[in-house]
Amino acid sequence: MTFTKDPNAVLDYSLDWTRWLNGDAIATSEWIVPDGLVKVTDSRTTKLATIWLSGGLAGQSYTITNRITTTGGRTEDRSFAVKVEER
Repeated sequence: MTFTKDPNAVLDYSLDWTRWLNGDAIATSEWIVPDGLVKVTDSRTTKLATIWLSGGLAGQSYTITNRITTTGGRTEDRSFAVKVEER
């Protein structure tokens, strides 16, 4: 997945883990954000992880990773790209 944002925008991005969880639930959610982007805040439910991002340099693409641990003890990563463009 690739999303586009303006350098001045503050936007939310969510990952729905429902299908992968197969009845399990998210216990913890950690976001790995590269230098250049700023994590404003994040939240989670038992099935969904959300991050709010700001910043970024126009013309750059950043990979954001969400690492969850489930109540059943599984750990998994999912990543997406954010391409920053002036709008």
